[in-house]
Amino acid sequence: MIEVFAAIAGASISVAAMGLFGFSRRNEEAAAAVIRLTSAVEHIGASLETLHIDIKQSNREMFTRLNHVENRVTKLEVK
Repeated sequence: MIEVFAAIAGASISVAAMGLFGFSRRNEEAAAAVIRLTSAVEHIGASLETLHIDIKQSNREMFTRLNHVENRVTKLEVK
C-alpha cells in the first residue's frame, strides 16, 4: 500500500515539475515574441519617419516649382 502512495506521490511530483518547466519555457517564448514584435514596431516606426521626411522634401520641391509656375502665369496674364 505504501508503494502505491509513493508511486502516486512520485508521479504527482514529476507531473508538477514537467508543468513548471513547460510554463517556464512558454514564458521564455512569450518574452522572445514580445522582443521580436517590439523591434519590428521600432523598425516600422523608423521607416515611417524616413518616409515622412522624404514626402516633406518632395512636397517642398513640388510646391516651390508650382509657385514659380504660378508667378510666371501671373506675369503672362498681366501682359
